[in-house]
This record gives sequence, structure tokens and C-alpha cells, in this order.
Amino acid sequence: MGSVQGPEIHKPVESMSAKNTKHIAPFGTWNSPITPEALTANSLRLDAPQLCGAIVYWLESRPDEGGRNVLMRQELGKDPRELLDASVSVRTRANEYGGGAYLATENAVFAVFDADQRIYKIPLRQGHSLTPVAITPEGDYRYADFCFDAKRERLIAVREDHTGEGEEIAQLVAIDINANYKVTTLAEGADFYSNPRLSPDGRELLWLSWQHPNMPWDGTELSLAKLSEKGEIENHQVIAGSATESIFQPSWSPEGTLYYVNDRSNWWNLYCYEGGKHLCVIEREAEFATPQWVFGMSTYGFISDDKIICCYSENGLWSLGLITRKKTARGYQFSALASPLTDISNIQANADHIVFTGGNAERSSTLFHFLSQSIGHKAAPPMQQLRRSKPASFEPDDLAKPQAISFATSGNASCHGFYYAPTNAKFTAPEGEKPPLIVMCHGGPTGATSSALNEKLQFWTSRGFAVLDVNYRGSTGYGRDYRDSLKGNWGVADVADVAAGAQYLADQGLADSSKLIIRGSSAGGYTVLAALTFTDTFSLGASLYGIGDLSALAEHTHKFESRYLDTLVGPYPEAKAVYTERSPIHHIEQLSCPVIFLQGLKDKVVPPEQAEAMVAALEQKGIANRYVTFADEAHGFRSAEAIQTAAREELAFYQQQLNLGSA
Repeated sequence: MGSVQGPEIHKPVESMSAKNTKHIAPFGTWNSPITPEALTANSLRLDAPQLCGAIVYWLESRPDEGGRNVLMRQELGKDPRELLDASVSVRTRANEYGGGAYLATENAVFAVFDADQRIYKIPLRQGHSLTPVAITPEGDYRYADFCFDAKRERLIAVREDHTGEGEEIAQLVAIDINANYKVTTLAEGADFYSNPRLSPDGRELLWLSWQHPNMPWDGTELSLAKLSEKGEIENHQVIAGSATESIFQPSWSPEGTLYYVNDRSNWWNLYCYEGGKHLCVIEREAEFATPQWVFGMSTYGFISDDKIICCYSENGLWSLGLITRKKTARGYQFSALASPLTDISNIQANADHIVFTGGNAERSSTLFHFLSQSIGHKAAPPMQQLRRSKPASFEPDDLAKPQAISFATSGNASCHGFYYAPTNAKFTAPEGEKPPLIVMCHGGPTGATSSALNEKLQFWTSRGFAVLDVNYRGSTGYGRDYRDSLKGNWGVADVADVAAGAQYLADQGLADSSKLIIRGSSAGGYTVLAALTFTDTFSLGASLYGIGDLSALAEHTHKFESRYLDTLVGPYPEAKAVYTERSPIHHIEQLSCPVIFLQGLKDKVVPPEQAEAMVAALEQKGIANRYVTFADEAHGFRSAEAIQTAAREELAFYQQQLNLGSA
């Protein structure tokens, strides 16, 4: 079904000598060095790097410590260390997904402690932290996305006020960092705020806001306001954006020029606002932004007023770039920088240093550093590894390599994804046998899959499963038109895409058409259940905290996503008939294959009732299923025990339902 539009898909090629040394065993039964325990051993999730002079800060989530977010500090040239004791996890619950949980300054770090969601000031003296002090009051508030107002000795932040009845209230607030820690409201009235940023001279404040039913990748407004000497907002005006334009990461250059990313051309490109005029800095069919699921995301940073280091995505792969402003012509020059990386994010920069996270097919996410002066046009800067999410612990011959593919789908459209062939250094399958295929559906649905090394994916390929990691319609990285093509079509276009991808690989002889599996988490879990219900393509599925009832999601999910389905499905409750039509729970008679459900019982995004209703319906119909719950997990599994248990249970379910033995 369809044809490859791009690189040809290559089947694994083995030399005769390699074949002679390998054990022959059926696909899906191979012994793998990537055990459930190996998925979390010495494993970290690196996030939110910040630069303060020659000091780097970052957060690392540790599964072995129950998913605790550890605030790290490293003076470049010295060893890293934890800034806080082992009882503290730095995490904000703002918008449920969090992000932007801390801010490092020269004399103190300000951080949200997960235990009570208050902001703490952590004074610094000669590189050592002193006793943290809470600077926000007790109460049901959540804070995120800070900037520092040194002139007025205060912190500016986004606050969610959960103390009243009904939906929480979003605000921009200022928090005095000395004496009585007074909290003052600067702006309110929008449904959501993000990115408050103070100009270098302290006279202007910018921020993003958006209203229901928009998500930040649908439509945002960029506001600019003058500040009085006391820091009060004056002359507030919206200078860019609309309900149909998405703005990302507004920032000030060192000398006070305003930059932002806008998708008005179909592509998230960088713009400049100066002298009351907007100028597109770089026009390119590439994405210089990514969906703002969390606070504090960054795809570019300033080396100087005339040099910007950035990352951008083309055809699902990320690269580094350098933007240089030519003072004489007032124009800009763009240079792609050579790099071995294909997944890049979290760029932070100053005049001397650049840090970011990056990975590729051979390397898991890593925190990199290089000197700003080392950048030359098109030259690969020498990069220093500061922290790696996981050490290189497996042989290259055990790791499958992603192959970018495109294939035809419904409506004469094309869909994109990465194909991974079964790969194991010690095993091969009997001649002529075709592998079971796992089609993976990323969350969001406005998101994208990564090409960086993912051992949770390699867990499957090293056992003899082929994998198709799909960027179905609605995914980012391919322009706004592709992203918007899921609007009104969730449960239709994405389902057609995953089914078309599975059938395409089966037609190419790369998968056993009788052993097609689909798995996904969150919104991807909905695509799983919808594909199992409304197509007969797949043999079985796995839903990780997925959605079976769209109406229940619209009625009970958290504020950030409470109107998300208005654009993906239709306004609720006016379009309730469509919600019913596309909800697997209402068409259980059409679902006739086994499903495993994995669910955190503290999940507020997709509550456990969603999975429980599906399980009860399958039980009543007599369809094989498995329901695995995790008492202390929320939306996504963070602890080592949960991650390992989920992998074991899912593998056992597949092997049992497909009658796979062991090698």
C-alpha cells in the first residue's frame, strides 16, 4: 500500500561468517542483553539545562530514586554535584506537565519543590548552597517559568491559583525575594500564560498568552508592556500572534532586540521585532520550534547580539545552525553546523559557553557543552560531554538503526516515520520467516517521535520484533499544515496512518501480516484502541494510560487539555455524537483481539476509569486482556520498578498471545 518517498528501506544484511556464528531462533524469542533491569540501570532523564556564567545547572530524573528530579550544578572544568539533599525533588505541577521549575542566578537558585509546590530560594556562597527558604505562601498554588528582576529584587513567574471553586486561574505574578516575600499580580484574564521575560534594561516585559480552546501550538499572542519604576505594567499591547498563529520562545537579545518563533508561513521560523516592525530572520521549510507541552522550552540562544545558535528540524531530524546578523545590511546569514546528532533540544548560550541536550541512533540523550568562540561557519564545533542519560552499555550490533520512511495513506496524503529492523548480535531467524511488527504511536497527539537511541524501543528490536515508529498526521516537524491535518480528524486520520504503515511494511515483506501489534501511550493509547476497534489490521495491542472514552476525557481531564478535543474532534458537548462515534468504549463489539492495559492510579490526565471501563467491556465479551496498575505512578512511569514491570508484563503478553516460545 503506497510507495516509499525517500530512502529505500533496507533489510538487514549479514555476512555468511556472521550468520554461521548466530543462533537460529524465531523472531520475537531472541535473548537480549537489554533486560527490563537494563532499561533503568544507571539511567537518567536529562532536562532543563541553564547557564549562569561558566556554571551549568540541569535537572536529572532518576528512576532508581522513584523518579526524583535532582537539581545538578557544575562549574565547567570541575565535577558535577547535587545542589540539594536527597529528600528534595524539583518539579512543578503547573499545567500538570510542568517544566520551567527553577531559575539559576549569580547569588541564588529559585526552585519549585515537588512536595509542596512552593518556590524556594537557595542562596549560594562560594559555590555551596545554603539552607533553602520558601518565598511563596502555603496554599494550593503552582508556579513555573521564571525570570529575574534584579533591579527590583523580585522573581516574575507564571502562577496557577487552585484555591477557588471551578477551573484554576492563571496569572503572571511578581514575588519579592527579600523580607516579606510579597506576591503581586501583574497580569490575569487569559486562560494561560508563559514565557514572561524582562528586557535587559528592566523597562519592558513580554509574555505569551492563549485562550481556550487553543493549545499553544494552535494560537498564541505575544504581549509587550512598559514597566513603571515600581514594576507595574503600563501600556500593554499585543504585538504579534493570533488565534491561528503559534508563537514560541520570545526572547531578548543581550542589547534588547526582541526575537520570537512564528509559524505564520506554515513553518516555525525565527522573527525579529524592532522599531515597530516584524522581520522574518530566516525563511526555511524547517521547524525552529517544537510543541510547547511544558514550560521553559528553548531552541535558540544568544552568543552575542549578532550571533544566535539554534536547532531546527527537517524531515523529522534535528540539526544545529548559526544565525549571524550583518550590521551593515541589517540582514541575516544562516549556516548549518556539521553535527553527528539527529535529536537536539534545550539550547542555552552566552558569550562564552553553549550547552544543549542531543542524541542520535548510537547515543542516548546527552548534555553537551562547547565554547562559543569555537563555532565556525559550517564547521563542527568540538563538543564536550557533561552528562549522559545512560552509558554506552550495549554492542552496536545489538542496536537497530532508524530508517526514515514515508508511505501513502488515506486522502492521497503521505505519512512519515522511522522503521527499525530486528537486530541482535547473537541471533537470526529461520530463513524465510517474517518478524512480528510493533507499530508505535507517540503521545500528544501533537508531538513527534525521536531518532535518538531509545533503549525501550531497542528492547523490542533486540528480541526479534520489527518496529515502525510513526509520525502520523498531526505530528510536528513537517509544517503547520501537516500538524493541522489532524484537526477534526483525531481517531480517523491517525488510525488510517498507523494501519497504512503496518500494511505497507507487510507488503514489502518486512513484517508478518498475521503478527501486527500496535502500542502507544496517552493520546497514542487512544490511537491504539481506535485502530484495534475500527480496523482489522492488528492482531493485538498495548495501551499505556490510553483513552477509550473521548467524552469522559473532555469532561474530566485537567485545564490545560480540557478544550483540546474541541479542535481535534469537535466542540463539546455540541459534537457529542462524534465523540461517541469515535470512542472505542461504545463500539466494543468491533474489538476482537487481545489488549494489555498499563495504568498509573494517580493519573489526572487520563484517569484510571478510562482503562477500567475498557477492561470491563473486554471481560464481558470474553476477549483476552491484562490490566496492570501502578499505585504510585501518574501520567507516565517514572520509577525503576514501574518501568521494569511494564516491560516484563508487555513482553509476556505478546509472547503468550502470539504463541511465541523462547530462544
